[in-house]
Parts: sequence; C-alpha cells; structure tokens
Amino acid sequence: MYLKQFNKDSSSILKYMPYVFCFLGFMALNIIASKLMAVNSSAVIEDTIIKLGKNGTLLTLLIPFAFFLLLLFLWWKFIHGYSVKQLTTARTKVDWNRIFFSFSLWFFFNLILLAISYALEPESYQFQFNITAFIPLLIIALIFIPIQTSFEEYFFRGYFMQFMAFISKNRAVALFSTSIIFGLMHFSNPEVSSMGFSIMIFYIGCGLALAIMTLMDDGLELALGFHAANNLFGALFITTESAVFQTDALFVFDGESNIYEIFIQVFIIFPILLYIFSKKYNWANWQQKLFKAI
Repeated sequence: MYLKQFNKDSSSILKYMPYVFCFLGFMALNIIASKLMAVNSSAVIEDTIIKLGKNGTLLTLLIPFAFFLLLLFLWWKFIHGYSVKQLTTARTKVDWNRIFFSFSLWFFFNLILLAISYALEPESYQFQFNITAFIPLLIIALIFIPIQTSFEEYFFRGYFMQFMAFISKNRAVALFSTSIIFGLMHFSNPEVSSMGFSIMIFYIGCGLALAIMTLMDDGLELALGFHAANNLFGALFITTESAVFQTDALFVFDGESNIYEIFIQVFIIFPILLYIFSKKYNWANWQQKLFKAI
C-alpha cells in the first residue's frame, strides 16, 4: 500500500520535519503578516497586473512552485533515499492513464457546470476571447500550472500525509489534518475576502476528496489529474475579479457566487466523482484504507 512503502522509524520521520515545517511555516507567516498588515490581496494583484500584465502576473505567481517542487524531489531523493516514483504511487510504475482519465473527467465536469451556469444566468458572463493574449496564456498555463498543482499534490497528499500518518499512526488523522491545512493555506486568497469564510468549505472539501483518492487508489495519479484540470480550467475558461488567477480567460463571471453552489460541489459532485473512480478502479475496504491505524 502507498503509505506502507516507507520506513517509519524515528530517524526516518525526523527527515520530514525540516521541509514540512519550513514550507508550512513560510506559508503561515505570509498569511499572518498579510492579515496583521491588512494587505488587500486583490489590490496587490491589480497593481502587479498594471506593472507586468495579466500573463506576467500569472507567471510570477507560478514560478516559485517550480522551485518548491524541485527542492522537494531533491530532498526526497537525497535525504530520504527514495525515488520520485515511490512518492507518486505504490504501483510498479506511474499509471499515466489514471492521470489522464482523472484530468479528462474533471475537465468534462467543469464544462458541464459552466454550461449549466451560463444557461441559468447568461447575463453574468462576458466572452472576452483575445487571441494575442490567450495564446501566451495557454503556453504559460500548460507548462506551469501542472507544476504548481503537482507540487501541492506531492507535498500535501504525498509527503505531508506520510508525515502525519507516521507521527499519529492513524490514517484518519492524516486524512483530515492534511485536508484542513490544505484549505487553510488558501486563506489569503482574494476569493476569501470577496466570498467570506464559506469558501473554505470548498478548499477543505477539495483537499478531503483528493486525500480520499490518494488513500483509496494507493497513489497520487488521480489527484494529480484532478488538480491540474481544476486549475487549468479556472485559468483558461473562466475568471472573476476576485480570483487569484486574473487571466485573459475565455469568460469573465461578474455574478454573485453563493454558498449553495459550494455545497452542491462539495457534498454532491465530489461524492459522484469518487463513486465513478471507485467503480472504475474497484476500490474496496474503505474503512481500512481511510481510518485504520498504521
């Protein structure tokens, strides 16, 4: 099984601590400092767009994740002594078909949801296709967004989940703690200021769905595909004035989002998605894989 590939002795567990605490500490300090200094993240993004343009701003937001991912891979290989494949999956090799299936399925779900929303309130959508801006956006997004989402999966559902499972000796603690912390890491996003704390239900619920995929499927492949599809869709197809990714997407949404949409996505759509995966990949022993002690 995925979590059982790795040593759980004291010296092995201690190797996790520098990277885990440095990254989470860095993120926490940024969030605390921005709140104490009353930094308006939307205004910061707007100022950066004025200076660098939307594509330049997006690139600035995404490039640090390439450094984080490279550092994580190097730490994993040279400090822990494991391969990237082992951090990715318990299978004999990475299952790319799983990544592509998850990506395609969630991208399709998003297209359906966009079509339904557009049909219900077309006045809230503005079509803004500009090929001279969209082509550079497409290139940047296709290269750097999968890097950004891959880092978050390798860290939260891979590295950090292992750490929490080993120190707690319980899968349930790892499942919920990593999902909650993943959600809280988005606390400084401009969406939180515009929509309120209710948006955290989506972030934590998303983290929980991704963690369930990882534990039930013994690997990160499904989570990698889902997360890449989610962020690419947001960057390329639809944006809002409060989105962290201010891009030249095909549509701009200027309507009002509400908590019911979040509830539908987290408590109805995510379970449907997990059900599809469970049937396709024959998931079994849910209680053991999600809640049994390590």
